[in-house]
Amino acid sequence: MRSLFTILALWCAGLGAAAQFGKMSVGFQDLARAYGSGGVGIGLMVSVVGMVGLVFGTTAGLIVARVGARRAMLWALGLGALVSGVESLMPPYAAMMGLRVLEGVSHLAIVVVGPTAIAAAAPPARQGAAMTLWSSFFGLTYAILAWIGPGILAAHGIGGLFQLHALWLLGCALVLWWLMPRDLTLHGAAPEGLLAGHLAIYRSPFVAAPATGFVCYTVTYVAVLTLVPPAMGTQAELAAVAMPLVSIGLSLTLGVWLLGRITAVQQVQAGFALAVVSALGVWAFWGQAVVLAPALCLAGALGLVQGASFASIPQLNHSPQDRARAAGAIAQLGNLGTTTGTPLLAFLMQKAGVTGLALFLIGFSALGIALHALQARRRLRP
Repeated sequence: MRSLFTILALWCAGLGAAAQFGKMSVGFQDLARAYGSGGVGIGLMVSVVGMVGLVFGTTAGLIVARVGARRAMLWALGLGALVSGVESLMPPYAAMMGLRVLEGVSHLAIVVVGPTAIAAAAPPARQGAAMTLWSSFFGLTYAILAWIGPGILAAHGIGGLFQLHALWLLGCALVLWWLMPRDLTLHGAAPEGLLAGHLAIYRSPFVAAPATGFVCYTVTYVAVLTLVPPAMGTQAELAAVAMPLVSIGLSLTLGVWLLGRITAVQQVQAGFALAVVSALGVWAFWGQAVVLAPALCLAGALGLVQGASFASIPQLNHSPQDRARAAGAIAQLGNLGTTTGTPLLAFLMQKAGVTGLALFLIGFSALGIALHALQARRRLRP
């Protein structure tokens, strides 16, 4: 029973990490008014939290092995709470961007420690379900914030939302301080040099494969949930809540069922193929009420990619060291996607409207399929 509570508490910490992006997305318009900035400027504010992961993602897992998962998680949650509290004061734009970089340190530690600690806490027969649950943290957070965020903003403003986020992170830290065992650490080699670590990981078609597909998911997912629902007119509020919920629902139901019948990599590719078809539907029916259907199909397709990407880590990598390195690569390339996706899609939609949206989705989905096909071919070589 303690392991179940530990897994749930770690998942709640993941919700707090996702809210480091989501709180900025739900408050996008409020932030734009407060700072007098356009979509690209606030888009950078949403995504800058991932920049730390661009540099340190591949070595973060090995660093955690040295300091300990419990210590890293508690420090990350404490730092995140402190930063969110300071952000609630609405400092000048440059200072806010600096705080978002600090928030990136907290975010990276949580998303690297979270899945590895969950895998260690879960019984072997339940590891797949536990990893799928972890994979839902981003979508569920966006759904919750889309549901309750407007009410919080109306009652307490953007500062109040940030303060509630700080309290959530502090609560998670207190619970995990009690639940996480002190010996819940990774066992592996000492941290490598940055360049050597990157080369070793990305040369391997086993270690790198989950991340090279996952980046095509993250570049689209955060951007779509941030920018597409507000552009859907009278269906904006419904789409903002329903899209992440459909993504989560398919991941935890159809996605888990499919993982018992096809490989995780095959499911990732199937999800991207469905995203291409859905993007064409969004383009064809844009501006009509029926567009909600392909938009929900798009969210579901990305949900299939999300769960299977995490499941592919243990399927392709059998040693704890390689799994930790694969999780670090997912953190690094995942942050590359979340950092670049929102401002890129904002630019494309400003220039080309729904056509820019469709090209964005189709291009990155096709790239995800191709990258996994290339890595699969490399794995067949002696």
